[in-house]
Amino acid sequence: MIKLTQHFSALAANYDVALSDVWGVTHNGISAFPQACEALSRFRAGGGTVILITNAPRRGAAVSRQLDQIGVPRDAYDDIVSSGDVTCGVMAERPGQSVFHLGPQRDISIFDGLDIRFAPIEEADYVVCTGLFNDDVETAESYRDMLGIMRRRNLFMICGNPDVVVERGDRLVYCAGAVADLYASLGGEVLYAGKPYRPIYDMALARAEKARGAKTPLPRVLAIGDSVRTDLKGAAAFGIDCLFVTAGIHAEELGGRDDPDLQLLAGIFDDAGAAARAVTRALVW
Repeated sequence: MIKLTQHFSALAANYDVALSDVWGVTHNGISAFPQACEALSRFRAGGGTVILITNAPRRGAAVSRQLDQIGVPRDAYDDIVSSGDVTCGVMAERPGQSVFHLGPQRDISIFDGLDIRFAPIEEADYVVCTGLFNDDVETAESYRDMLGIMRRRNLFMICGNPDVVVERGDRLVYCAGAVADLYASLGGEVLYAGKPYRPIYDMALARAEKARGAKTPLPRVLAIGDSVRTDLKGAAAFGIDCLFVTAGIHAEELGGRDDPDLQLLAGIFDDAGAAARAVTRALVW
């Protein structure tokens, strides 16, 4: 039977490194969660290292500037690793090739400094999907015709954000992962650059090693997140524990933010074939 852990402090001594999700754990896309930020800051004050690990399709430095704007303090984390960082690494291995960017203009900085040129979908060598052009009104189905063109040309897609949905304030909006999943269902080749896939975890632990001056054994690493698909499954596949936050993207599915149905959650974990080391409503020290 799942029991709620009320305080992160009850677990903290068991870990040296926390790989914390960002959106849904430290903020909701509009404003920071002060108690979560305090919990990460206190973990660091006690000798722990916090690497924020996010499926944001922008480089870590850009994510950090966004966090400044919405009130996530820099003393809450040591470093940030994003799916944008992983995406840049993949693009760097394809110098001189042309790219069709499927995503909003706000993500364009991901291409800075890379040897690429942009091209229309009918001419591009491959596609980088960072999101929907207008996620306020569009869904993955809005792109079915475009994906059909890509499939006929056998275009390779890099998905710069494997999240399917994310919270924006009190509602959910679709992300690049939804478009990539549809393309994959049509037979398209997709590389998912972020969670739950291994490359982003390898990069995060390399940053933690740099911060601490030594490697951290996997049993001393804790993932913190609110998504079964990305955070829980990613941690399980990588072989690290997970602290699962219920007041995130699964909140409505579980009956609300304040009183989650833990029996429903157990069923979701069973369906996912993974279980969290601990479950909490929200990250609180």
